[in-house]
Amino acid sequence: MKIGLRFVSPTTFVLQRFIFSTVALSPVFLLSLRKVPRDSDTLGKLLVLSLINASTIIAVTAGLVEESSGLGAVLTYVQPLFVFCLAALFLEEGATSIRLLGTISGFAGIVVLFHGRSSSLTLNSAIVMISAAFLWAVTIVYYKKYMSQVDSLIASFFQTSLGIIPISMFGMVTNGFTFPRDIEYLYIILYASVGAMAVGSTIWLFLIKEEEATVIAGSSLVTPLVALLLGWLFLGENIRIESILGSALILAGVFLVNMRRRKNITCNASIHPDSKRHLWNSILRRDGAIQAKELT
Repeated sequence: MKIGLRFVSPTTFVLQRFIFSTVALSPVFLLSLRKVPRDSDTLGKLLVLSLINASTIIAVTAGLVEESSGLGAVLTYVQPLFVFCLAALFLEEGATSIRLLGTISGFAGIVVLFHGRSSSLTLNSAIVMISAAFLWAVTIVYYKKYMSQVDSLIASFFQTSLGIIPISMFGMVTNGFTFPRDIEYLYIILYASVGAMAVGSTIWLFLIKEEEATVIAGSSLVTPLVALLLGWLFLGENIRIESILGSALILAGVFLVNMRRRKNITCNASIHPDSKRHLWNSILRRDGAIQAKELT
């Protein structure tokens, strides 16, 4: 996104991302029309979700204009801390000390990872980026609480298509729209819209629906780490001591956030098949005894 903002304004870049993403999702959406909710309550909630999502992306993009991508990553990934608090309040997810420690560890890893790579902090852009992180957290919790019954592809299409409306209105009031005739920008906008938004957001919503919000938010801390590795592989960027320490903190945080779930899976898998058969036979005998007693 940072490179794309060299060509156009934040509003124009976001609008074009939403348009290209909507076009990319349209064929699949038309094949899935039977999955579209028909009740006004669900449609209203989809509209709210779309508005929050559009506001989040506008805030992130606007914040990146003033700050470096490194500092932008640090401020944006306050999101798991917000999700931790909101999930405990509205989703009744287990707000354990281990998960809190994992979330803090992961965020600390991002701070260390980008230490020394950030530009000087400006108050306005910092507020915008932190607000974007909060709105991102609200989107996750809102979808998990109210939209889990909606197919992730349908929700993704509504997010992009309905989001075009407020972004267009905002853009007309501010600075209008342009599309640069530059092949580099075309590649950037296609990746940011079709790849990151259309495909990425659909997968993201599917994971939120299937897993706990705290686990998904905490696991998203891996994203800056992947960006660091790709920079090393393809751009020749150096791996410093801070990078290794930050990566270790991020991985430790993701492990701690997921540890409770891993423990439950391990416990379930450790039950011996003979024990399972014995338990099932006991249940059948008990049910048979109850039915016999009712007949007599």
